[in-house]
Amino acid sequence: MIGHSSNASESWKNLPWKQFRKNLFRLQKRVYKAIRVGNKRKAKLLQKLILKSTSARLLAIRQVTQLNAGKKTAGVDGKASLTSEQRLELSNELRIKANNWYHQPLREIPIPKKDGKTRILKVPTIADRAWQCLVKNALEPAHEATFHSRSYGFRPGRSAYDAQKYLFQNLSSKVHGIEKRVIELDIEKCFDRINHSAIMERLIAPASIKLGIFRCLKAGVNPEFPKQGTPQGGVVSPLLANIALNGIEEIHQSVRYADDMVIILKPKDNAEKTLENISQFLAERGMNVSEKKTKLTASTNGFDFLGWHFKVQSNGKFRCIPSVDNFKAFRKKVKHIVNNSNYGATVKAEKLAPVIRGWRNYHRYCKMEGARLSLYHIQHRAFKVFNKEAKQNRESSKQMLDKAFPTIPYSENKHVNVKGEKSPFDGDLTYWSERNSKLYDGETSKALKRQNHKCGHCGLKTLSEEKVHLHHVDENHKNWKIKNLLAVHESCHDYIHTGKNES
Repeated sequence: MIGHSSNASESWKNLPWKQFRKNLFRLQKRVYKAIRVGNKRKAKLLQKLILKSTSARLLAIRQVTQLNAGKKTAGVDGKASLTSEQRLELSNELRIKANNWYHQPLREIPIPKKDGKTRILKVPTIADRAWQCLVKNALEPAHEATFHSRSYGFRPGRSAYDAQKYLFQNLSSKVHGIEKRVIELDIEKCFDRINHSAIMERLIAPASIKLGIFRCLKAGVNPEFPKQGTPQGGVVSPLLANIALNGIEEIHQSVRYADDMVIILKPKDNAEKTLENISQFLAERGMNVSEKKTKLTASTNGFDFLGWHFKVQSNGKFRCIPSVDNFKAFRKKVKHIVNNSNYGATVKAEKLAPVIRGWRNYHRYCKMEGARLSLYHIQHRAFKVFNKEAKQNRESSKQMLDKAFPTIPYSENKHVNVKGEKSPFDGDLTYWSERNSKLYDGETSKALKRQNHKCGHCGLKTLSEEKVHLHHVDENHKNWKIKNLLAVHESCHDYIHTGKNES
């Protein structure tokens, strides 16, 4: 047990995080291997060890309070962030109560959808999120050993790019993609309708974790459907959805990303029979196919999936570009920044850069030719605004434009898919660290290669469970000399800059 300290911030910062990561990964690797050889009893005993582990507990608290995107979102208790002392107190609470955890009610946040409707994001308290993260650390390696190889969403070591590449491999001219059709499957209110018993029956976990998960599910139920639904906003929710949907990929050749799915049909395949089998699979889990949104489409007519538009052209060539909806949403963000009168050109350039880089990076395996996708018109508009705000100083405007619109190298369909059923929990650190390095570009990628795919601060391999940041050693962000650049874990970056300890 880690006690209180008069200097809790320093105490939290100086915990042996590198050793914690090693300890947790060692246990997770053993859980994964136990399930792979069919030894569920051993796996459950190891999961109990993870639940009791100080390393797993503190890493879970750090994940939800310092690293996750929603780290400052409050639950019903109003707590939006924790001090280092409160984190240590939460660790003690988890140590005592993890085996018999009760969830508090969820805070409901309405999120507008593009069809004009709203979905309800149900946010647990920070303490509940920490418990869920701890449990996820125990559940994930067990289920990674059973998940289908064509499921890519919300899984360690897999990404939307794998799904994108799979479609290229199965709709390209080499495999006569021009003759194929696809079913764009939409599951009606997937997260709201998953049957609790469907999750509980398939959960590989000891009784204490199962009880906590059951209480977690009950904390977020819709009174109209008391035995259905997993709360969107919970740390463990995507994993639970994957557990319930696992196996749907075996019905027919397909690719799945969470509840989004594309089924590929050859000319002689029976679409109605395939949909009938999928409907039966979903009905057993309390879900339905949305007849309104599910479409049967010729590959030559094109379809949208994960923010991309896929189409087989009349000459048989496969093309993937950003979807119309994705581009509209992106352009709206850019216009909001460029046209905002609350700050000047320099601040606008700083705010634009991550938006542009993120969009270009996401679409780097697409066909990005033409004025629209090269962002020529958007850049021209931004230049005019910058030029006006820089008082007609064209050189200064050009510099700001270059800063605001960072370039990303494109390599159409060049992504290399993850090998078969490989998992980050299989212990092949060389494969996974090298693969993770390819997710980054520019100086970050070069730094990772120089460092042999290890964090420049803690020395551990950079695996997919944590983002990599580029650190300027002298803290001068204008100094881009090789010796001044280090690729480090996001958490390590936080601890290097001591002022961020409480962020």
